[in-house]
Amino acid sequence: MPETKRPTSAAAEEILGGYFPVLDHGFVSLVDYMGSDEDVERAARVSYGYGTRKVSATRGLIRYLRRHAHTTPSEMVEFKFHCSMPIFVARQWIRHRTASVNELSARYSLMPLLFYEPEASSFALQSKVNNQGRQGQPAPTELYADAIGRWEQLRRGAADTYGWMIEEDVARELARIDLPLSTYTQWYWKIDLHNLLHFLRLRVDAHAQWEIQEFGRVMAGMLQRVAPLSYEAWLDYEVLGGRLTGADRQALGLLLEGGEDGVRARDGAGVSAEELKELGMSPREFREFLEKIVPGERPDFGLDLSQMKTAEQMAEDADAAIPVAGS
Repeated sequence: MPETKRPTSAAAEEILGGYFPVLDHGFVSLVDYMGSDEDVERAARVSYGYGTRKVSATRGLIRYLRRHAHTTPSEMVEFKFHCSMPIFVARQWIRHRTASVNELSARYSLMPLLFYEPEASSFALQSKVNNQGRQGQPAPTELYADAIGRWEQLRRGAADTYGWMIEEDVARELARIDLPLSTYTQWYWKIDLHNLLHFLRLRVDAHAQWEIQEFGRVMAGMLQRVAPLSYEAWLDYEVLGGRLTGADRQALGLLLEGGEDGVRARDGAGVSAEELKELGMSPREFREFLEKIVPGERPDFGLDLSQMKTAEQMAEDADAAIPVAGS
């Protein structure tokens, strides 16, 4: 086979086509990619030269581009993923309308009867401060056990009905209609680097639903292998960074004072409630402002290659869960 003339990444080639398990039955695989950090630089410079610049120069340009929101060069790099996730995760995922998607069709294919079951550590009560999320600590074990029992009863009924309809040769597009949102689906998902960075910024955030965070973390590890300099800039400016609003900058000015010897902490107390009201900031806005200025822990999205499986290994689970069609 002739050697490719396309730019490649040795770290990306190491995982290409490998499958990384996510949750209990899901996965993410990087099945293809086009370009790397060098292609972002070439697009920005509109240069046909390749491999002639120092890595430090490429890094400096990429960081400048991310810092100043010059995003078009990042659109020249693309990723193609094969993913499997519960339907409720897919419905959150598909809200990002900047990718090309081809999802498993239950009109044509038999659905593997695989259902997501949260572990006890991620089963929690509704948050009192976040209407979209759950509390940080697990729910009581007795409640978790009752929930598992109810889920299993519901899923047995749905699976039995689906399997019965398939055996009776009912149209697949009808047999599928009462499968629960916990059922696993899968798709091919192709997206450019710029939009992938936006997707990941939202989906690895602690405020995102935990299940989709798990997929985001694996994909961030794949991004790191394809475009490590873009990944580094994304971490610094978007994951660990935060954009200051006009009120944020005024609040920061109230916390600090300047002088001939530079900026230092303001003497005395912090910012009073009256001062916040004058800035137009609600208590929630001020809490969010404090989150922006308190240093965060640098996340590690590195992939554990010992977890990587082949396509055949991942297919075994799904194939065993497909009902037998009627004759």
